Amino acid sequence: MVTQALWRRKAVRQPQRNGHTELAKRLRVTDLISIGIGSTIGAGVYVLVGTVARERAGPALTVSFLIAGIAAALAALCYAELSSRLPSAGSAYHYAYTCVGEGVAWIIGWALILEYTVGGSTVARGISPNLGIFFGGQENLPAWLGRQTIPGIDVVVDPCAGLLVVVVTGLLCLGIRESARVQSVMVILNILVLLFVVGAGSWVGFSSGWQGYYQSQGYLPYGVNGMLGGAATLFFAYIGFDTVASTAEEVKHPQRDLPLGIGFSLFICASLYMLVSAVIVGLVPFNLIDPDTPLSSAFNDHGMPWATYVVAAGAIAALSTALMGSLLPQPRILMAMARDGLLPPFFSTLHPVTAVPVNSTLITGLVAALMAFSMSVDQLSGMVSVGTLSAFTMVAVSLLILRYVPPPEVSKAVIVQVLPDKGPPPSSVHISPSRPVFAKGSAIFSPILSIFSDASLQTLPGNNGLEDDCSSSASSSGSLLLQDEVDDEPEVNATAAAPDESPAMSSQVALHKSLLYADESRTSPESNEDLRRWAAVFAITGVCVGVILISLATAAEELPTSIRWTLGVLGTPSFVAASTVLFLIEQDEGHHKFGQAGSFHCPWVPALPLGSILVNVYLLVNLGLPTWLRVSVWLLLGVVVYMVYGMSHSQLAMELPKEDQTAMSSKLLPDIQV
Repeated sequence: MVTQALWRRKAVRQPQRNGHTELAKRLRVTDLISIGIGSTIGAGVYVLVGTVARERAGPALTVSFLIAGIAAALAALCYAELSSRLPSAGSAYHYAYTCVGEGVAWIIGWALILEYTVGGSTVARGISPNLGIFFGGQENLPAWLGRQTIPGIDVVVDPCAGLLVVVVTGLLCLGIRESARVQSVMVILNILVLLFVVGAGSWVGFSSGWQGYYQSQGYLPYGVNGMLGGAATLFFAYIGFDTVASTAEEVKHPQRDLPLGIGFSLFICASLYMLVSAVIVGLVPFNLIDPDTPLSSAFNDHGMPWATYVVAAGAIAALSTALMGSLLPQPRILMAMARDGLLPPFFSTLHPVTAVPVNSTLITGLVAALMAFSMSVDQLSGMVSVGTLSAFTMVAVSLLILRYVPPPEVSKAVIVQVLPDKGPPPSSVHISPSRPVFAKGSAIFSPILSIFSDASLQTLPGNNGLEDDCSSSASSSGSLLLQDEVDDEPEVNATAAAPDESPAMSSQVALHKSLLYADESRTSPESNEDLRRWAAVFAITGVCVGVILISLATAAEELPTSIRWTLGVLGTPSFVAASTVLFLIEQDEGHHKFGQAGSFHCPWVPALPLGSILVNVYLLVNLGLPTWLRVSVWLLLGVVVYMVYGMSHSQLAMELPKEDQTAMSSKLLPDIQV
């Protein structure tokens, strides 16, 4: 029963109980771009530029930003397809619930709750130092805004951070359209400040001769490894575009606008990062850059101290938009989990006027405000990355599942019937969707073996014109129509008369059959499809296991060297073999009918999601043992909550008959018929 609950999956269009309504669709592509930029460009660019340039990349900082942007684009393209196919609140939680199973979806959703809460609190704590610049230092801030130490318990409270969280929470309660407008204004201010840094810095650089690029250590003072290590650190500066996916249910045209919003926001962020980094490392030698205030100190060194106030204004704007980007997705994830019955219905209540999940928003804001006010969350900040990277990994895995082993509701064989003008009753053949058929049998499923397809048979010696002969024979006596089955549509049969065959034609068709079709006495069409799906499932599992082992071997420095070598030796063949299988077998044509029609299709599958999984799992392992120990406590608490409440109150458990629950939870694949 527990195993069935963990792997049961909800349908693409799962009916909602208790009269739940959808969020109001009020967002356009421009709103999504501003949300994506605001959530991504936080205060990181104002600090990471100095830290990474000084300790990792040197003048090659721009290349590190480029590599990190490419790695982030892998996850962004996966998000673009799934968000446009499944435009519903919940983001990675929703995709995992639909493609993988309830247990995995719960873990992802629970981790995201921690990410957004701690992330919002961390961002808010950075406001008062930047605000203090306008008052001549933090100690000059008004008492009701400045940090205070409570005597006796040695707790530093930050009223400014708590107040900012309360203001942002109230803004989010007004409605998604209103909060998006305010965020757009702050995003424009932030972009203007960064463009000022680029413009004014370029003028200073050309005047002074770009001293930072003429160093004795060269362009790569820490070598290629330092540049790649810097890219791994800078990857976290791109986190935030997933916020766009969490608003999918509120987008007017999700199939078009969500991919555009994710893509353009990431492109703009990457461009700004690279321009700013190119200017700063050119103005100041990398080993002299201030790691805490790299932008303002660079202008101070060149006689422009007033630029400090401009940079501080940009940092405050960036922190405000990043805070809004942290508090915006969490209520929607809570609402999605409550809709599915995994959390109490209290969290799914929508305001009748603003159509905002008001209860979830208020609870999220209250917890984040208390944490920002009373806690120093520096030690918890590493936990933010666990939820994000886990979500990125699961989105890539979900995309592979969708392409190779989609839910049975969309993975059906096409039935083609050959109805001769004269002769015995018609016979049915099951084939893979949209594949031409000229003889009874089952098609080979490997794209490598498909070099012997109808088009390529023309190039074989002595078989020129085979395709034309077959096509003409079909068209002269009837028609051959293929149609993918869809839900709630009648099965369509195709008819074609069997022509009189010449001896030459008979030999050509015999060759065609021998190349394309297995012996029907040994292999049935159903078993061929079952074998393909089983191969895909084992390959996806092998990829995940191999990536984990490789990441532990390369990043887990706490482990003994012998164990790391053993993990590497085991993981590398597993990953290579499983990836090769995914490249060799065909994708399931049923994925074209999954979710909304006209959705964005991620290119370069399976290579792109495989790269995304490799990058994200490596970064997860690289977070270190202390971070994972702290995260484990939160995840164990989540397991307890799920076992006590979520598993029994799940909508699938409450509304589906027992036999349907078993069918949905037990298999990604049909039984193999031998």
